[in-house]
Amino acid sequence: MKIATFNINGINLRLAQLLQWLAEAAPDVVCLQELKCTDSAFPEAAILKAGYGAIWRGQNAYNGVAILAKDAQPIEVRRELPGDPSDKQSRYIEAAVNGVLIASIYLPNGNPQPGPKFDYKLAWFERLIRHARSVYEAGVPVVLAGDYNVVPTDADIYSPQSWLDNALLQPESRAAFRRLIGQGWTDALRARHGRERIYTFWDYKRNRWARNAGLRIDHVLLSVDTAARLVDSNVDTAVRGREGASDHAPVWVTIR
Repeated sequence: MKIATFNINGINLRLAQLLQWLAEAAPDVVCLQELKCTDSAFPEAAILKAGYGAIWRGQNAYNGVAILAKDAQPIEVRRELPGDPSDKQSRYIEAAVNGVLIASIYLPNGNPQPGPKFDYKLAWFERLIRHARSVYEAGVPVVLAGDYNVVPTDADIYSPQSWLDNALLQPESRAAFRRLIGQGWTDALRARHGRERIYTFWDYKRNRWARNAGLRIDHVLLSVDTAARLVDSNVDTAVRGREGASDHAPVWVTIR
């Protein structure tokens, strides 16, 4: 079973690129972030024609998450992260696919920091940590995949120097990610690639793609029983270099 996460950065703007990658990579499940469209504008017909069932939660111009399943319909479990009924941002969706509980996560960016956006990021992270513990302890296979907007360590960025004030590298952000991992989750890319320099995001500015000035902020976390069945994990880096590409590349895992 191949499970991927891809911050598409505008699903309608980059639909052709998404469909090309789906045809090439043939993932069984895809978690998408940054749809940047309303629910009614989601390109369901094109996704279905490509062979994927889908659930999604959109938001006009911002955010938005989805889960696609090849030759299947994801069984929706929840459409929001528990813990704050007043939070209307579309950042979390959860579904069951072929016996695996899968979440598509778009954690807040948090910039500029300090300030209310960073406070929201940390509060959202706390809610995720609480919910992750509950699904981890349920004893079912779980995959938490998405754009976490966290660079876990300095080994996950080409150079931290120009990013030291960025919310993605703040000690509080990194500590929250460590506490999440500390529940027992396996970081699939690190499990397969050790300390190798591996990136998932290259900003459009300052020629960062051409310079391979990347960051690792898209993560796939596996529960203990899922991690025991991990076969491989990698980044489809070449997708980032295509015409009209998202600033993220797809990250995937295969499990037995």
